[in-house]
Amino acid sequence: MRTTRPETVPTGRSVSRGPNLIRIGVWTALAAGPLALAVAFLTPRTTAAQAAPAPSVQGAARPAGDPAGAAAMFVDLWLRADAASPDNGIGTAVRAMAPEVEFPKRTGEQKEKPAGARVVALRTAFAPGGGWTVVVAAVTDRTATPAAGSTGIPAPAARYFAVSGTGGENGGPLAIEGSPAEVAAPETAKAPASRFTHTVAADGPLAITLGEFVRAYLAGGQSAGLDHYLSPGVQVTPPGASAYTKVDVEDVTADAEQTAGDAAPADGTRARVRVRVVGEDRAGTRWPLVYRVEVTARAGRWEVSALETGVGTPTASPAVSPSPGATATVSGGAR
Repeated sequence: MRTTRPETVPTGRSVSRGPNLIRIGVWTALAAGPLALAVAFLTPRTTAAQAAPAPSVQGAARPAGDPAGAAAMFVDLWLRADAASPDNGIGTAVRAMAPEVEFPKRTGEQKEKPAGARVVALRTAFAPGGGWTVVVAAVTDRTATPAAGSTGIPAPAARYFAVSGTGGENGGPLAIEGSPAEVAAPETAKAPASRFTHTVAADGPLAITLGEFVRAYLAGGQSAGLDHYLSPGVQVTPPGASAYTKVDVEDVTADAEQTAGDAAPADGTRARVRVRVVGEDRAGTRWPLVYRVEVTARAGRWEVSALETGVGTPTASPAVSPSPGATATVSGGAR
C-alpha cells in the first residue's frame, strides 16, 4: 500500500500573491469611504461664499412732513367748536389734535349756527428744533354789516390764523400747541413789471387771429375749430364745462415789437402775447379773463404754438373730441 504524502512546493519557485492583493485593495476601498467622508467634513472650506449685498442706508434723513394739512383741519374744526359743548364730536376732534386748546364761547345767533368757513393753508415756516408755524386763511360768505349809524366796519370775508406746533420729522406725528393766533394777512410780493409792453393793433393779423382763437376756445368744447389756429403738432383742450355766449377781446399786448406791425412775419418768428377778454355766460355774468399764449410765424401768418397754463409755463394739452350737442354763438371782435 502506498503512503500518501503531502504535496510540497519547491522553495526556488515564486508564490503568486494576486488573490491577496485583490483582497487588500477591496478592504482598503471600503475603509477609505468613511475615512474620506470624515476628512472632507473636518477640512475647512477654502472657497469663500458670496455675501448678500448689504441694504443701502440713506445718509440724509427724510425731510419734515408738511403740517399745512393738519393746521388747516385744526382751524376748520376750531372755528366750529363751542365751549358750551366741549365733548361733542367737533370738540373731541379738536382736543385729539391739541389737548390744551381752548374753545370759543358763542352767544346769541352764533351759538345756534356756528359760522362755517372754507379753510386753506397759505404758508409754512419751519424753526430750528423741529418747530413750525402755518398761516391759515378762513374765508366765509357771511359778512356782518354794521348797524345804521354805526361807525364800525364790515366784518372781513377772510380771517387769518397762525397755528404753531412741533414734530413731523421723518414722517413722525405732529403736535399742535394750543389755540391758534389770529394774525394779519400775509404780505404779498410786489408784482414785477409786465413784459408785454408792445400794443398789438386791434385790426392787425395777430389780434384778429388770437381773437378768433379765444372765441373758438371758449365756445363750449368745440375743439374741431381750433386746429386752424394751431401750429402743426400742437393740441389744446377747450374748457367744455364753461360755455360762453359772448366773448369780447379787450386788448392784445406782446413782448416783441415785430408783432405790432401788419407786415407778414418771417417764418420761425416767436413771441409771447397777453390777451385780455371778457366772456359772458348764459346767466349774463361777465367774466374778465386773461390768456397768455406763445405764437410762431409760419407761411406768412401767426399760429398758436402754446397756451400757457401759468406765467412762464407754456404747455400743450391733449385734444378731446368735440361735444356733439354743445353749441354757442360768440360775438365781438378785437377793439
